[in-house]
Amino acid sequence: MVEAGKGQKNQEIRLVNRKLLELTGVKNVESFDSEEFLLETELGFLTVTGQNLHIKHLSLEQGLVAIEGYVHSLAYLDGATAGNKSKGLFGKLFK
Repeated sequence: MVEAGKGQKNQEIRLVNRKLLELTGVKNVESFDSEEFLLETELGFLTVTGQNLHIKHLSLEQGLVAIEGYVHSLAYLDGATAGNKSKGLFGKLFK
């Protein structure tokens, strides 16, 4: 296992039976509902999609998030896509 040096970004993702997702390196929860989470992480924006999703544990001080529900997908967004994704989430709200 490679140790994280000073300034090096680190993140771990653990998915158990598609029903429990545990993440480290989370900076902020940008938005969430029962079908989609948008998280700002050390390695960029991450979307989690699924069904009946909810937060089981949240500690932004430690960078930890645990999400329960049925997970369909995890996807990192680049800088340009992250802005479009946020607008898409707001678009859903104001449709």
